[in-house]
Amino acid sequence: QVMLAESGGGLVQAGSSLRLSCLASGRTFRTYPTAWFRQAPGKEREFVAHVSANGGTIDYADHVKGRFTISRDDPNNTVYLQMNSLKVEDTAVYFCAAGLGTLRRPEKFYEYGYWGQGTEVTVSS
Repeated sequence: QVMLAESGGGLVQAGSSLRLSCLASGRTFRTYPTAWFRQAPGKEREFVAHVSANGGTIDYADHVKGRFTISRDDPNNTVYLQMNSLKVEDTAVYFCAAGLGTLRRPEKFYEYGYWGQGTEVTVSS
């Protein structure tokens, strides 16, 4: 079992940066592939980024490629999402998720069994 807690969200202006953190409380965190998803009001939850358990595979959604960076710090049980050049359309609740083992479809929400409560990001013009 693993518990996830996101932090770092807030209200920022377009063009600025935020770093989201996902702190995991559980055993053998290094074995879990992790991802970030986001959900805006009235929209489906959408994939943002994924990093494999060994850090060897990283995937980004087209909407954030080149602007966002996912990384993991296994000794500290933490996954980060560095968000640069934020746009108004990035406004959403951001969720951290964890799976187990090698994922078949890491961009699909159903691959992940553990979710945090989310942290809200609002980007204003």
